[in-house]
Amino acid sequence: MINKLKKYKRFSYLGVTAGIMLSITSCVPSLSEKTANKEVPGNYHNSQDSLATKSFNSADTTSSASIDWKTFFDDPNLVALIDTALDNNQELNIMLQELKIAQSEVQARKGEYLPSIGLKAGAGIDKVGKYTRDGAVEENLEIKEGREFPDPLPDYMIGLNAQWEVDIWNKLHNAKKSTVMRYLSSVEGRNFMVTNIIAEIANSYYELLALDNQLQIVKNNIEIQERAYRIVKLQMQAARVTQLAVSKFNAEVLHTKSLQFDIQQRITETENKLNFLVGRYPQPIARSTEAFADMLPKQIDAGLPSQLLQNRPDIRQAEFELQASKLDIKVAKARFYPSFGISANIGYQAFNPDYLLNTPESLIYSVAGDLVAPLVNRNAIKAAYKTANAKQIQAAFDYEQTVLKAYIEVANQLAKIDNLKKSYDLRAAEVDALTESIKISNKLFRNARAEYMEVLMTQRDALESKFDLVETKMQQMTAVVNMYQALGGGWSND
Repeated sequence: MINKLKKYKRFSYLGVTAGIMLSITSCVPSLSEKTANKEVPGNYHNSQDSLATKSFNSADTTSSASIDWKTFFDDPNLVALIDTALDNNQELNIMLQELKIAQSEVQARKGEYLPSIGLKAGAGIDKVGKYTRDGAVEENLEIKEGREFPDPLPDYMIGLNAQWEVDIWNKLHNAKKSTVMRYLSSVEGRNFMVTNIIAEIANSYYELLALDNQLQIVKNNIEIQERAYRIVKLQMQAARVTQLAVSKFNAEVLHTKSLQFDIQQRITETENKLNFLVGRYPQPIARSTEAFADMLPKQIDAGLPSQLLQNRPDIRQAEFELQASKLDIKVAKARFYPSFGISANIGYQAFNPDYLLNTPESLIYSVAGDLVAPLVNRNAIKAAYKTANAKQIQAAFDYEQTVLKAYIEVANQLAKIDNLKKSYDLRAAEVDALTESIKISNKLFRNARAEYMEVLMTQRDALESKFDLVETKMQQMTAVVNMYQALGGGWSND
């Protein structure tokens, strides 16, 4: 009868425990995740008139993003700048340290679901009061054994202890996977930074070449204006023009001369910007200024929009963040469930070092298991769960926004490259016409068949048109660079 009662009590305890655990696990709040939309249009335009369908084949799967940047840029001076920047750029090196930190986090998470084993050794001394429980036991032993109990009592111990949380709900494994996803996200963040640095250096380099050419245009124009100024002074001496004309021509020469100092300042600032990106103190930038006028924008293949999902580092980064946020929800949800831990100790303990390693007299060991579940005041766990869910939804929207931004960037650059080509052809024709008009206006002015203001305005218009032509050439080159960046090129050396 007594045995039956004990069994009944044991099963009752187990039933109550099971009921409590079941009630705990059934109280997990119901939340909904957001599934990111990964669909992209089949091409980069919706109609034949919206973008440059003649210059780019939207059905071609060839993408210039697969071209290594050392092959894509054929200017050896530019290649040398980029190569140096990838080694010395401080911002990139800071990001590399962030990668090492993320890698250490992965290592730390991996260790959380493995047993921890430690070596423990200690020595101590204990003095108990005579009228305490331990003191009474010692006195009783003295009476029975007929020998004095050590007082105070030394204590020596050496052994191993181990602790292990059994990952029943994959909480620790999912936490480790989430950390791995964020490490991979950091890697893609580094790749995205590389594409940005390469594009910024290339754009600044082409801007520097354009400024050099504009400076040369100003110098050439100054020579033309000074010749005209000398002629108009001779004409004033011959009473063919007034002092007003001489002053106007002189003012135009002075105005043009002032332009060269503005350009020289911009050249200095652009050179220093490049030196900063390269990670060095200001020094002259080696460049091929004369070749700028003959540069032709590189033919670039856009490929398909779906290829952006693999080529763009920022999209891949957002995707890893999205995967990590989903795992974070699982980790937060697992905290509602009971956790099971095991602890074990084995070693030797004695009051005398001479007896410390005696077996089995000094051998000690213990094994214990514990099952812990949150019962009351679970607000912190619920809040963490809701936070993880909100961050997952946020990551899904961020992914969709990143994909949309990438698509629009490529679409914009496609249109820009085509429109700049048409604009450059027209500006080149404008420069030719105005250059010819300078010769005509000077000839007519010498023959008193044109006013001096017509000559001045023609010279100014020609100068502005040449500036605009160089500016358009620079925009063409940077548009190709930006297109290469928008497609996701530059970060891979494969």
